[in-house]
Amino acid sequence: YTSTSKSCSTSTSSVGETKATNQRISRGDISGLDARTLVEHLDMVLSHLTSRHASQETFDAARQMSSLNEQRVTLIRSRDRALQIRKEQSAIVGKLMRDNNKTSDDDALQTAKNLSNHAANDASKAEEELARLERVMDDLLLCIPNILDDIVPEGKDDTENELVEEWGDIHALPKELAWDSSFVPRWHDDVALGLNGWLADQAVKISGARFVALGGVVARLERALSQFFLDLHITQHGYVEVSVPYVVSRRTLEGTSQLPKFEDDLFKIDTKSHTCNGEDAFLIPTAEVPVTNLYRDTIIEESELPLSFVAHTPCFRAEAGSYGRDTRGLVRTHQFHKVELVKITRAEDSDHEHEKLTRHAQACLESLKLPYRKVRLCSGDIGFSARHCYDLEVWLPGQAVYKEISSCSNTGDFQAKRMGLRYRPNETVTEEDKKGGLKQKKAKPRPCHTINGSGLAVGRALVAVLENYQTPDGSVVVPEVLRPYMGGIEVLKVRM
Repeated sequence: YTSTSKSCSTSTSSVGETKATNQRISRGDISGLDARTLVEHLDMVLSHLTSRHASQETFDAARQMSSLNEQRVTLIRSRDRALQIRKEQSAIVGKLMRDNNKTSDDDALQTAKNLSNHAANDASKAEEELARLERVMDDLLLCIPNILDDIVPEGKDDTENELVEEWGDIHALPKELAWDSSFVPRWHDDVALGLNGWLADQAVKISGARFVALGGVVARLERALSQFFLDLHITQHGYVEVSVPYVVSRRTLEGTSQLPKFEDDLFKIDTKSHTCNGEDAFLIPTAEVPVTNLYRDTIIEESELPLSFVAHTPCFRAEAGSYGRDTRGLVRTHQFHKVELVKITRAEDSDHEHEKLTRHAQACLESLKLPYRKVRLCSGDIGFSARHCYDLEVWLPGQAVYKEISSCSNTGDFQAKRMGLRYRPNETVTEEDKKGGLKQKKAKPRPCHTINGSGLAVGRALVAVLENYQTPDGSVVVPEVLRPYMGGIEVLKVRM
């Protein structure tokens, strides 16, 4: 990790200037990637792809977008020219038909009709080709990640993320729980096994590798964590709880940008079993997907913003790209529970709401007295849709490592533009009417900004509690804030 004392410049400039931030051109006041941004600021977008260490395929898609736009502009001009000719010739036809008492006008009338019909046919062909071209461009745009915030540090992978903050003392709980120098903390699965709550072998028989079943007090502890997180966010942080479907359509996943890039990491449902309004259906990888899409194709009044939602759902991930990583225990499984936080806000409040959401996730860890650190993801590690992202990494003494337990991302208007999520500003604008007078009119809708983060990943929180609160005799002390959800139980006793 790099230190916060070496944090990168946060200054901005207009994109047209050559000023660079972290070896890339500053995004200036551009809040997210769309087709217009890519075409008008291709050099800036390419510099961000370089920072992200994007694939050659992604670079090719960006350049192809720019090239196709030139064809698009030519087609628009051809269509408009043909429509103008049709309009002019139709006017001539109308005039000749009104003045048709001269036989000499018959040829002129037919000529005008022919020119009008020919122009209409040209316009129709141009429109069809334009629609085809725009579909190609839309598909290419879906494969290009968001532009980065200026504050995102340059780096190739997670080893170059920036350490922002550390909280807690990793020696405090061991001291409180009487760990002596000879005690070697166990992994969470061994701790859960001692509590007679680890049913991994049975889960594998039922579902295959990377599935886990829990029983007894361990299952109850997992449920207690979920309930505690929900109650904390609802009663203290001002979130509204929502219950959402676990099966979503292809278009829904495109809106939050999991598709088409990460289809191999998703569980797809056989089309013979189910489709979503005629589209491919998938199990959700995170509640971010259905929660954010609740407002797809919607215009929200500015006075309603920000919107803050919390949802507890199972999450399903094929993890196609993680073969051989974290194969033991609960750290990386195909199915896990997560409490997700989602905010929908204005551009002006976006950064502030991102910091608030991240702070709310941190509060979960601090309430459990779990040591953690907060890191800012570098350009090579940040997610596809994020323009700025914090990871919270909790200390796991059994493994003697910090592991990600929450990822809090500001996507700017990247997702909102994909899903047609807008808000209508409160202010009005003055426009001239047809009679030359002035009239007041509502301002045009603007794209919202969307923010999301785990508050927290329940399985990994369970891992952290089992490893941090274990005692040398194999028992587990229940964190104080969880005891009301455990029927007052203070210690989970080892089962012989």
